[in-house]
Amino acid sequence: MLSDIDSANNLVELFLKRGDERPDRAFLGAKRDGAWQTLSWREAAEQVCLLAENLRTLGLQAGDRVCLVSENRPEWCIADLAIMAAGCITVPAYVTNTERDHVHILDNSGAKAVIVSDQKLLGPLHGALQATGIADHVIGIEDLHRQQAGSFSFYDWSRMLEGDAVTARKAVEDRIAKIGRGDTACIIYTSGTGGAPRGVMQHHGAILCNIAGAAEILIEDFGIDDEERFLSFLPASHAYEHTGGQFLPISVGAQIYYSEGLEKLASNIEETKPTIMVVVPRLFEVLRTRIMKQVTKQGGLAEKLMMTALEVGERRAQGNPKFGDGIKDAIVGRLLKPKIRQRFGGRIKAMVSGGAPLNPEVGIFFEAMGLTMLQGYGQTEAGPVVACNRPSAGIAMHSVGPAMRGVEVRIAEDGEILCRGELVMHGYWQNQAETERTIKDGWLHTGDIGHLDEKNRIVITDRKKDMIVNDKGDNIAPQKVEGMLTLQPEIGQAMVAGDKRPYIVGLIVPDAEWSLEWARENDKKFDMAMLQDDPEFRSAVRKAVDRVNKDLSVIEKVRQFTFADEGFTIENEEMTPSMKIRRHKIKARYGVRLDGLYRS
Repeated sequence: MLSDIDSANNLVELFLKRGDERPDRAFLGAKRDGAWQTLSWREAAEQVCLLAENLRTLGLQAGDRVCLVSENRPEWCIADLAIMAAGCITVPAYVTNTERDHVHILDNSGAKAVIVSDQKLLGPLHGALQATGIADHVIGIEDLHRQQAGSFSFYDWSRMLEGDAVTARKAVEDRIAKIGRGDTACIIYTSGTGGAPRGVMQHHGAILCNIAGAAEILIEDFGIDDEERFLSFLPASHAYEHTGGQFLPISVGAQIYYSEGLEKLASNIEETKPTIMVVVPRLFEVLRTRIMKQVTKQGGLAEKLMMTALEVGERRAQGNPKFGDGIKDAIVGRLLKPKIRQRFGGRIKAMVSGGAPLNPEVGIFFEAMGLTMLQGYGQTEAGPVVACNRPSAGIAMHSVGPAMRGVEVRIAEDGEILCRGELVMHGYWQNQAETERTIKDGWLHTGDIGHLDEKNRIVITDRKKDMIVNDKGDNIAPQKVEGMLTLQPEIGQAMVAGDKRPYIVGLIVPDAEWSLEWARENDKKFDMAMLQDDPEFRSAVRKAVDRVNKDLSVIEKVRQFTFADEGFTIENEEMTPSMKIRRHKIKARYGVRLDGLYRS
């Protein structure tokens, strides 16, 4: 299986090979009309080839860019592969993009065509298409209302899948025979925590290198069978999901089921029974909080078992097990862990966390509950995975594991993590200056600070550009402090600041569920704005901050805090689609309020 990935010239070739090996097995699954329906590998391959040939009949040529705007669904995967099979380059865009975002991507990429899922997503896109006047074709996966088209034409998805499948397959095979690992597969615009998105040129070899390293971990550490199933939840337009949630399962011949969204994620997990999940830390934090609340409410034996599991798990993580821990773990393993595992479908082999740092406490919790968690590390510019924990290398929650197969890592003099290998992007689209700043002598400068531990595992300290330097010159990692704050039941989200200042201050979004419970218990009206002005409510949140401060060094302690007006969300542009906070946006909005904390 690994040799196939290593020898593949491009992603489409690998997909067609896997499809030929299991033509009638289920490949893509989605819930339609209240029931899960699947598309076989054969059906998917036929649709990919037919769509590719019809894209060519529109006049698209090798190297042309095609923008893809859709929620996660089987058609996303088919469209992505078809664009590449046509010799073109996929330009994924987030469904949360505004018209301004679309204008930037269309204008910068020079996309000749756009595939959009439905009328709702066409809304902000339509104005951008008219403003840029670059794209000639718009293909709707679902029926689109024919608005004034301007310089572009509309096409139906069903019409784009017409033709002779055998002829289309032959044409695709002839075409992809000329596509090599060094050719650009997609241009993924990094949402970033600041500035305009930059288009990362990921070549076929970068993604193939990534999935070979990830597949090696799955094969050697967990074993692969014919019933592997991934549940796709993160935006497919994000590099992490694009590689880990789409091309990794393709590479090992696994099924991909598409979640209906965050509200239905828990039920989707139980229904689809995935074996692998690729998610971001924020989701794990939410799931941990929910599970702990539910078990705590049950009280009695369930709560006692959970606390025992956490105590044993923490000692094991610290390498300080006690006599009798084995017996305790066995009891918990019989009475509690099966129930927790059942909430994740009962078949889960591993959950892979990436996209942002994972708080060790969250990782220890899931490990203690009998769920294997692997923390990975990388960025879009590296395909995107650089390193990942694996059982055979010894999982350590303080690290993101050793570099993956085919990846070189070294630490620069200033502590910056550098990596080199086929996974490194060829550059930013139409941005040579930024490319030269980021890649020097073949080494990708990640912008992350860290070191290698005694087992050559990468330990991330913080983002180089996010590092807080106080007025005494001390370096403080904000993500560490924020991660500890958001583990408190009272705090939903947090951002800390203090650059060139005497101490650290915080901006806090209280947890909505906890706030509601607090209001009921204290006979207060549940109005978040009013509660934030309530001295008793503030005092309750202050206690949570104080609990965190006890475990922080003097320079890290949060001395003062203020409340945010609302949560950090993708919609208000204070969070990226991968659920990382956008510091520059938050600071621009709350800067005066944060500055005022130094005068109070």
